[in-house]
Amino acid sequence: MATYYPPFRKQSPYLPFGEQRTGRFYGKDILSVKQFNRADLEYIFGVAHEMREMVERIGTFDLLKGKILANLFYEPSTRTSSSFTAAMERLGGSVIPINEVRYSSVAKGESLPDTVRTLECYADVIVLRHPEIGASALAAQYARKPIINAGDGVGEHPTQALLDLFTIVSELNQVDGLTVTMLGDLKYGRTVHSLARLLSLYDVKLNYVSPEILRMPAEIIQELNEKNIVQKEFTTLDEVLPQTDVLYVTRVQKERFENMDEYESVKDAYVITPEVMREAKDRMIVMHPLPRVGEISMEFDNDPRAAYFRQMEYGLYVRMALLAMVLGRA
Repeated sequence: MATYYPPFRKQSPYLPFGEQRTGRFYGKDILSVKQFNRADLEYIFGVAHEMREMVERIGTFDLLKGKILANLFYEPSTRTSSSFTAAMERLGGSVIPINEVRYSSVAKGESLPDTVRTLECYADVIVLRHPEIGASALAAQYARKPIINAGDGVGEHPTQALLDLFTIVSELNQVDGLTVTMLGDLKYGRTVHSLARLLSLYDVKLNYVSPEILRMPAEIIQELNEKNIVQKEFTTLDEVLPQTDVLYVTRVQKERFENMDEYESVKDAYVITPEVMREAKDRMIVMHPLPRVGEISMEFDNDPRAAYFRQMEYGLYVRMALLAMVLGRA
């Protein structure tokens, strides 16, 4: 499937009386981290910081009152779906939740373009999760309203990468000069694919720790090599943990395996425990996109370096920022 990233969304000349829409992200699709440069990220994180302050001060406000979000999820989701719902409602907007696609017209054979074109008759922005790589880009070709990619197969998860980077900035106050170690399922983990690409905008060192069958895809390594990013691959964590500033843990995704024997052989390859983390720096963070299925011991949760639940909260503010931006209210 060809990948298409339209630079700006075509807008209708007919706007509600008196409505002002502004901003360089107004009407844009959020499809890939490849869309962003460092100036974009500084802007997004600045807006996200303002959203955090607003939520902490007053909880909800009417920035997007009258706007409607369609949450279109072809795959199960708890965190991403509820995060976008909470983000829209915190901003005063409304949500059309479509989390059980098998009960919709899709079950009757309706195409993705037709589903998207139908939903945009009712909504102002569409958040899409789909099992196929490039599905969000396909939807964007047919949609007049902004499409936000909430994960497409094993491809990308740009809003997750943005919240991950915002977490790093918020927790460590820097990105340049950090050593980031990605651990676990690096082959199928779309979160690490997007985050690695986003980190390539900075002066970082990347370590990839995984079983041989779950290595980071060669095309991503090559892409970052062309940007002169230092990357190293390992099969054990011991050698790199003491130098690590950010440990990004991923679960081994059972649903991506066709051979269950392969899954069983690698599912418990790495487990982060308080004992393991004795070798890590005092000032570092452990992240995880969640859900976890045993790769981080619950006994580690109270460690101040355990940032994964704070990471989820940061995601709310980033998604609030993105919704406000694409709808011209930031």
